[in-house]
Amino acid sequence: MAGVTDLVFRRLCKEHGADVMVTEFVSAEGILQADARTRKYTEFDDVQRPVGIQLFGADGWRMGEAARKIIDWKQPDFIDINFGCPVNKVVSKNGGSSLLKDCPLLSEVASEIVKAVGHLVPVTAKIRIGWDAGQINAPEVCRLLENCGIQAVAVHGRTRSQGYGGEADWEVIDACAHSVNIPVIGNGDLTSAEMVARRKSTTRVSGVMIGRAAMSHPWIFRETKHWLSHGELPLPVSLRGRWEHILRHVQLTLDWGRYGGERHTLQALRSRLMAYSKGMPAGKLLRGRFSSISSCAELEDLAAEHLDRHEDSDVPCAA
Repeated sequence: MAGVTDLVFRRLCKEHGADVMVTEFVSAEGILQADARTRKYTEFDDVQRPVGIQLFGADGWRMGEAARKIIDWKQPDFIDINFGCPVNKVVSKNGGSSLLKDCPLLSEVASEIVKAVGHLVPVTAKIRIGWDAGQINAPEVCRLLENCGIQAVAVHGRTRSQGYGGEADWEVIDACAHSVNIPVIGNGDLTSAEMVARRKSTTRVSGVMIGRAAMSHPWIFRETKHWLSHGELPLPVSLRGRWEHILRHVQLTLDWGRYGGERHTLQALRSRLMAYSKGMPAGKLLRGRFSSISSCAELEDLAAEHLDRHEDSDVPCAA
């Protein structure tokens, strides 16, 4: 979710009902080198609490030092260690999911971070179920992390070699939840409120983590809470409501200023806008228009044109 779950997107998800927020992952080495760009990834506002700063790296002592610096700067509610990222540029530096192949090093990293900051804030971790189909070791890794003092583990139900292909294996996630006494949070293929309810009722997980589904449908948090409380979905968000959200996302990002001026901000948000088109009428056409958008005026004109054509149509806005 790097490049997606920035300060503005998290704020919007919180408004839509997300309970616990985690920042984009940040490099421990970048923090130690006082890199201004890296430090921006740790930004959050108080309305997002409880919020954790997500770190990756392979040197436990240095990651612990980075975590201490972050706590001095930002006072997050917890530190989260990323042992799950499958991206090559992270894995090649022995970070993310590469540590699933080296349990002694993974334990050393976790222990050093807990030693450095565990008396200040809780330390949590995110993992995948293993490196590949031949090395599915998530229950063992969860036990190691619990013994290191990690206080909760989020488990994504795919191996590193799967990337985001295939299906998440919730049987392994359930096995993880049965193997430890700390909370296990399930993640993977949670695309609807009904699916969240199903996974909560058929596994022992203490909670769920929603990632990619929120990119196109951040209302999933509100819908899930309503379903869990009432056994039904709330009224779907209208097409106009979607456009209001999109325009507000862009305006808040402009006000934040992370990406520079209007043109650069719109360029940075193009992929986010294209994600929002999923489930909207004429979504393919919208994606084409979003891919070249460069000003707020152009976006506002597109919104007005799209609403004029489709607001009163019978085409539903699906999740």
